[in-house]
Amino acid sequence: MADVFQVRIAVRGYELDLQGHVNQAVYLQYAEHARWQCFLAAGLSLEVLLAAGVGPVVLETRIRYLKELRAGDEVDVTCRFVWGEGKTFQVEQDYTGIDNTPIAQVTSVGGLLDRELRRLVPEPVERLRSLATDTSYLGL
Repeated sequence: MADVFQVRIAVRGYELDLQGHVNQAVYLQYAEHARWQCFLAAGLSLEVLLAAGVGPVVLETRIRYLKELRAGDEVDVTCRFVWGEGKTFQVEQDYTGIDNTPIAQVTSVGGLLDRELRRLVPEPVERLRSLATDTSYLGL
């Protein structure tokens, strides 16, 4: 079974909304941060992706909120890639407190953009497999 990547994020005061919990848009930033950290762990730095002429894109995102995050909380955010056939893939991300309390779930549909053609790469799994130095983080 492939590794599930996880990163811990501390909630900062400026990320809060009027209710005193993390603003909904910040959940997307946490998801993006975790995905990039996962790509880095797999050896897919910005430089590697740019040299290959590709970049990851998010096409659709769903957030399910389960519990509030407040200032001073820490949250673990996972990345689990679900590969199928075709141009897109899913990224499932669980947010849990440091006591393993479920906080949120984010599910995204992504793709790999050919930066020159401005079209999705037909087989992103194969392209990423060829570029990564540690494919286990990508579920490959």
